[in-house]
Amino acid sequence: MSTEPAQTVPEGRRTAAVIPAAGRGVRLGPGAPKALRPLSGTPMLVHAVRAVARARAVSLVLVVAPPDGTTEVRHLLDAHSLSDVFVVGGGETRQDSVRLGLDALPDDVDTVLVHDAARPLVPAETVDSVAEAVRGGAAAVVPALRLTDTVKEVEPRGDGGPEPVTGTPERARLRAVQTPQGFAREVLVDAHNRVAREGEGATDDAGMVERTGVEVVVVPGHEEAFKVTRPLDLVLADAVLARRMARDSY
Repeated sequence: MSTEPAQTVPEGRRTAAVIPAAGRGVRLGPGAPKALRPLSGTPMLVHAVRAVARARAVSLVLVVAPPDGTTEVRHLLDAHSLSDVFVVGGGETRQDSVRLGLDALPDDVDTVLVHDAARPLVPAETVDSVAEAVRGGAAAVVPALRLTDTVKEVEPRGDGGPEPVTGTPERARLRAVQTPQGFAREVLVDAHNRVAREGEGATDDAGMVERTGVEVVVVPGHEEAFKVTRPLDLVLADAVLARRMARDSY
């Protein structure tokens, strides 16, 4: 376990982005935790932090590191000129880590954005649109895309064999949800206090809020805010970065 003391986050800021980065990312194969995997030579976590920090609405970024990796993450961020980003240790599950991040925020933060470190290319405009929707009165906001594929409901089978189709949802009513997800702070804290952790915990903070009866609304997401989960996603992310650098001197 790291012996580095927890950082004290200063008062006086109102919108914070919490980035849980304590997961192992087993679908990317063995090696470093997913958030620390390189993307065009730079760890995904650094890209994700820079992405949310570019947003006008975000005044504080807090990374929730692996419980035994806070010192490593602190040094990593410092090495990439991100010394103003705060780091705290996470828990056993994503749900635990987000809660610990919430606990570390100053009292005057009233809007919280929770962003996946595995979505390193989210445009600043998407981050701002989520924050602005919360500021406009929505209690919980998620960016999302319309689906292009038909979706089937199935009866899951664990043996790898054919799975019977049980239904075909109406595609026009479905959305693929992204991050950052934005919340009025008290709404998200209440959800974490009321929704018990089960198994590996919740993977979607908006889903927790829904279970408390609070309405969640959707704003347009962005195709470049995809989640890097499989090796093929890394190839796509590298291509997006190369295009950005050629076009915008990213």
